[in-house]
Amino acid sequence: MSSHWPITAMPITKMIFRAAAIAAGVALLSTGLSIPAQAAPVDPTIPAAIAATYDGRDLRIRKGLGSNSAYSRHAITYKSGDLTISGIMNKPRGKGPFPVVVLAHGYIDPKVYVTGQGFRREQDWLARNGYVALHIDYRNHAGSDKDPDADLSMRMGYAEDVINAGLAVRNSTLPFIDNNKVALLGRSMGGGVAFQALTIRPGVYDAAITYAATSSNTADNFNKWQRYDSALGKKIIAKYGSPEKEPEFWRSMSARNYFSRITEPILMFHGTNDDSCDISWARATDAALTAAGKDATLVEYKGAGHYFYGPWNDSITRVDKFLAKHLGA
Repeated sequence: MSSHWPITAMPITKMIFRAAAIAAGVALLSTGLSIPAQAAPVDPTIPAAIAATYDGRDLRIRKGLGSNSAYSRHAITYKSGDLTISGIMNKPRGKGPFPVVVLAHGYIDPKVYVTGQGFRREQDWLARNGYVALHIDYRNHAGSDKDPDADLSMRMGYAEDVINAGLAVRNSTLPFIDNNKVALLGRSMGGGVAFQALTIRPGVYDAAITYAATSSNTADNFNKWQRYDSALGKKIIAKYGSPEKEPEFWRSMSARNYFSRITEPILMFHGTNDDSCDISWARATDAALTAAGKDATLVEYKGAGHYFYGPWNDSITRVDKFLAKHLGA
């Protein structure tokens, strides 16, 4: 398998989308009606995301949520395109400026998710060790704006929110933030989102860490979690075709086929007994990164499951060294 799918290539399904959109536009113009903005087809491919514009900005502290002897906790928002994204920030005591670690959480049903949910161990550890921990909620979560196409677009919007979070930090005027030292930490689904973000916009982050990441091959994730969801799975196949019938299009949705674009060092953790995200996915991602000549390290914990209850202390020691090396903190 080639490690890089040409950006200029247009899969058959995408050509069908474009032809249909043009035909619809011609029909509307012939009737004298304007073309509504929502008429544009959803394009969940990496090339489309690469071609998009990102302007993360307006990182704001909205209110205080309490404090302890090591850090204060705050509700925040920032802009991701036209959307406002909510989140939680843990700020270390002192003036700073402090390096920032953006946290991309794993899957939690948006219907029950509350702001800042997940990553409590990491949020606490980072702030106690001199890092601003910026946990983002993604679109459709907690107080973030809604995106009705998020699931049908294979949640590519989450990668947009992660990219824009990094840019919002880079563009921030908050005096305690070090704009020149920004890392990304993604867990489970958030790990998969991290690989998308690094591929789409290399250079936004200085380094990245993943825990128990989903597959960097979109078809793997679809086949495990969405394909047999009778409603969503059918909609996705009706929209894009199945991975078997449209393999080139599904390749174009997978970060793995664009790893040659990545510039950041990556530290990956995965348990060999992970029953949610199989260790084979992490090994395939690591092999693809190595084949692309990237600075990537996979640390496997024998017998560990998805939530790292046993080896977390060892892993965070490795995180400490990794961040100190690449952020100079």
